[in-house]
Amino acid sequence: MTTDTPRTLAEELRTRSDSGLVGLLRARPDLLSPVPGDVTQLATRAGTRASVVRAVERLDRFALQTAEALAVAPDPCPYDTLGALMGGDAGDEAVAGALPRAVAELRGQALVWGPDDRLRLVRTARELLAPGAARPSPTGLGPTVAEAAAGMSPGRLQEILAAAGLPTTHDPVSAVAALTALFRDRERMAALLDTAPAESVAVLDKLLWGPPYGAVTDRPAPHLQWLLDRGLLLPAGARNVVLPREAALHLRGGRAHRSPEPVPPALAPTTERDPQLVDNAAASQAFTALATVEELLKEWDLGGPPVLRAGGMSVRDLKRTATALDTTERLAAFWLELAYAAGLIASDGEADERYAATPAAEEWRQLPDHERWAELAAGWLAATRTSGVVGTADAKGRALAALGPHLDRSPAPEVRRRALTLLATLPPGTSVPAATVLSRLRWERPLRGAGPTAGGAGGPTAAGTGGPTAGGAAGPTTSGTAGPTAGGGAEAESAGAYDLRSRLAQWALEEAELLGVTGRGALATHGRMLIGAEGAKAGAGPEARTGPATGTWTEAGAEAAPLAAGAAAGGGVASGAEIGAAATRAAALLAPLLPEPLDHVLLQADLTAVAPGPLQRPLAEALDVLADIESKGGATVYRFTPASVRRALDAGRSAAELQDFLSSHSRTPVPQPLAYLIDDVARKHGRLRIGAAAAYVRCDDDALLSEILADRRAAGLRLRRLAPTVLAAQTAPEQLLDGLRAMGYAPAAESAAGDVLIARADSYRTPPRTAPAPVPDGPPSPDGTLLEAAVRAIRAGDLAATAERKPVHAPAPAPGTLPRTTSAETLATMQAAVLTNSALWIGYVNADGAASQRVIAPVRVEGGFVTAYDHTADEVRTYPLHRITGVAELADDVV
Repeated sequence: MTTDTPRTLAEELRTRSDSGLVGLLRARPDLLSPVPGDVTQLATRAGTRASVVRAVERLDRFALQTAEALAVAPDPCPYDTLGALMGGDAGDEAVAGALPRAVAELRGQALVWGPDDRLRLVRTARELLAPGAARPSPTGLGPTVAEAAAGMSPGRLQEILAAAGLPTTHDPVSAVAALTALFRDRERMAALLDTAPAESVAVLDKLLWGPPYGAVTDRPAPHLQWLLDRGLLLPAGARNVVLPREAALHLRGGRAHRSPEPVPPALAPTTERDPQLVDNAAASQAFTALATVEELLKEWDLGGPPVLRAGGMSVRDLKRTATALDTTERLAAFWLELAYAAGLIASDGEADERYAATPAAEEWRQLPDHERWAELAAGWLAATRTSGVVGTADAKGRALAALGPHLDRSPAPEVRRRALTLLATLPPGTSVPAATVLSRLRWERPLRGAGPTAGGAGGPTAAGTGGPTAGGAAGPTTSGTAGPTAGGGAEAESAGAYDLRSRLAQWALEEAELLGVTGRGALATHGRMLIGAEGAKAGAGPEARTGPATGTWTEAGAEAAPLAAGAAAGGGVASGAEIGAAATRAAALLAPLLPEPLDHVLLQADLTAVAPGPLQRPLAEALDVLADIESKGGATVYRFTPASVRRALDAGRSAAELQDFLSSHSRTPVPQPLAYLIDDVARKHGRLRIGAAAAYVRCDDDALLSEILADRRAAGLRLRRLAPTVLAAQTAPEQLLDGLRAMGYAPAAESAAGDVLIARADSYRTPPRTAPAPVPDGPPSPDGTLLEAAVRAIRAGDLAATAERKPVHAPAPAPGTLPRTTSAETLATMQAAVLTNSALWIGYVNADGAASQRVIAPVRVEGGFVTAYDHTADEVRTYPLHRITGVAELADDVV
């Protein structure tokens, strides 16, 4: 039975409501793998290092600072003491207002427990964040006087007391207590420092905000000796010294952190634009994205570049793709990875492996524009593959290739969603600089991706590595490669620790603009809809996560904090179905903004056609065969050439059909030069017929064949006349076709039956392929059904483990051990329970030899089996009697 004041984390968790446990499991889904058997197992798992590290990494800046303060505070720590550490002696209204929320968040994630007068940081978190010689605290504080003086001789302690003006004591414990009391007494400590030399105060200032360690020589300078004599510097090794925590707190005015950050950086300065202009700009870019991906698929219609042996595309092929798409290599890598994430391109898996479009690409090309955009946006939002790292080196120094392995960065979806969600908190049409978004994300996840290792995200480095000398040749050397940082502790942000997350956020903003999710830096209306399902998962930021108004923890605070913390942590990652549904809704808003496909072009006398906008697919496909694209942009310019017209004739079109096609799809009359070009190419087309002998040329006009034989350019074809109207060639039909066309003729291929072969556009496709699965960033987010079932199982298991038992014919077993009764006693007790409809506590060993305790209500006993309702599993089960080790009745008020 629990008491009013919980003695352990498990006891406090038992007092939480089911919704409070649901909030904890949602915030820390790793606790569900597998489902804990009872509350004790849940508390034990919540205190493991891996789980605590993951939870600490997902704290925001101020919650992390609060945990760091608790790590250097007395254990247990009253709420008022914590408030003094966070706000300092002078107090801070902003800190005082935000502290309840931070404490509630730590409570909700089971990192802190206990009443307000006895706050306890879980042991593992304290070990991660507390200072040590090899692991300085992120606060920049060192060990306490008691910790630093643990190895000092009693005589040396008495000398320090005498130099500090304190009466000597009879033992080291009281001496340490007296020195600690002096450093904590503001008036006496101020009086002592008033007598310090100016050089000594300068040394303390250098160590004040951390790192607190320094080095001394065998013969310290006088101002250093003054500090050593009074315990303001205590030994920390052979030649190292440390500034005690209590002395540093006095010098800091009681503050654990130099710059507490209770409020996230504001999203400012803002730029306001007309939301309609933003939507139009985003829609224009979305259409450009569709055209770019479609152009990529068209380039790979007959097969793409080969796959490297190690996977991915070569640098040369990436450059060729960038040239074909008229973009940079970096953007080409983005478009490639976007198409890959949407399942539109893949490797074919053949012996000579190469990339190509997938069968899904053909289906995608037939969809309306807004639906095509929805598929691209959904793939991008959930993708963990990151094109931004293409070209950088991996751990072995090898360059990462586009479409290759090792491009997954599991935090990418969370960062992407969070960056867009921050933009969604702004009014429609409003944008902020990218640096502002990055600063906000840095506040929200100061440790994400780095972990609270030595020094934390930006904490002090190991001591004793050199740096500026504080006291001349004999002075202490402050630790760190460049001395103490301006911010000290966690405030000195480590570029390396946060580099990946910052780059992911920067890339996310750039890619959102390229994809048309944002326009001119502001989130478009359809972009807001796209993250609608994600918005609930990503959270609304610390502003929406306010805890209790006072320092008193309540059940509401316990429930709200973990829910918000887990959501904001990105632990609730939306499923593919949710993202797809959100993308579909967003596409419905985008559809009216996309340009309507046109059914006409404007023919011009210079053998060009201008498409003033996007063309309907049948018209665009026909023009791609009949003409060559000369330029793209707001309007596409097509140019008609003899080769392009011949290509259309080879595809089975006649001159009359081409004339009719152009007349029906042009708002201007067909220019005479174009009509002449079509007629002239058609008149020559097919007069020469080429088939396979090895190859032959036949023509009704023997004079034309004589002309070809006499042409020096035909020497390489090795032609020979077999008959007045037939030439034979010692080359393949395809080479013969190309050679004669290069000479200006318009031959046509024919079959063995003498029919003209129609050359239709061919395409190469991979076998059916699925889009690459994102690499999860930790365990999946549990749904409501799983959370409710898990809480029921934990409660039932806890009931079985903690219920009061009554003995049958033997003393009750000790808690945590299986009951032991004879087979006859077990059978008799089971039969009696069936008649009285009462519950029993049993020990059970399954077929694998695993033992467990269960609370059951027997329903039927027959044939060596007992059928009962299992309160632990919340279902009816059948147990073999020979596997039941024993049975005991429960106290009357348990079930």
